[in-house]
Amino acid sequence: MTPRKPQVTRPPAPRGTVSLLDRADGPLPSGTVLDFPAPKKSHRVRNLVLAITAVVLVLGGVVAYVLFSPALALRTIVVEGNDLVGTAEIQETLAPLEGIPLTRIPADQVRGMLADKAPIEDVRVAAEPPSTLVVTVRERVPVAVLQNGAGFVLIDSEGRQLAGIDRRDQVKLPLIDGGTGAVQSEVFPAITSVLAELPVSVLSRLNHASASSVDSIRLSLSGDQGIFWGSADRNGEKALVLEAMLRMPASDPPVTEFDVSSPDRPVTR
Repeated sequence: MTPRKPQVTRPPAPRGTVSLLDRADGPLPSGTVLDFPAPKKSHRVRNLVLAITAVVLVLGGVVAYVLFSPALALRTIVVEGNDLVGTAEIQETLAPLEGIPLTRIPADQVRGMLADKAPIEDVRVAAEPPSTLVVTVRERVPVAVLQNGAGFVLIDSEGRQLAGIDRRDQVKLPLIDGGTGAVQSEVFPAITSVLAELPVSVLSRLNHASASSVDSIRLSLSGDQGIFWGSADRNGEKALVLEAMLRMPASDPPVTEFDVSSPDRPVTR
């Protein structure tokens, strides 16, 4: 007996479509549409994952290059804005940073390394690739001179010793009587607060500053002229008045003292 051909049972195709099994049995009738399986989404997801992974790897390589590449290692330190602290001194202090990539040198680290330099108030750091670090220094402002043994020392308005000098005439700033021990006196803060308020044009003309009490601050100018300041109250107003009085034409007889203790009613003697 001839074996019987097994029958294949399949679900009917939707109306208007023909499945692939139907096509195998004979020619397709005209006007029919083939029913193909829908494409899988897994290929698109895999391609997206591969693309994201590639981007992450590229970015990671760029970051690693920026952070660790010897091409960006510090080789040159440029110092700007300094006067009281020498450039060579600052460069020597920051020398341990050489060889470190610029991107791994934070400004706080530079500030910390220079913190023991009394004249330096703050620094600003800028990297100039491939290998230069620019350190811009902001120094404290000296307002007076104190005698220190055979030499002299510059001080700021807080009495901080900024730098030593050999001769009194090296700077045009007033000398506060009493040597370095003057910073411990009761009147010292009052004197320095006055000096800090004066413009450079006036400060550079002063020879001495002294006070027997906080209400009797006196300054002396070149040419044997004196200034009676009084207390440290209303310093800003007094400074403006004194600056205007010093611009007045010379009188005959010449003024020996400018009294600005009451800025509303200044007096010359």
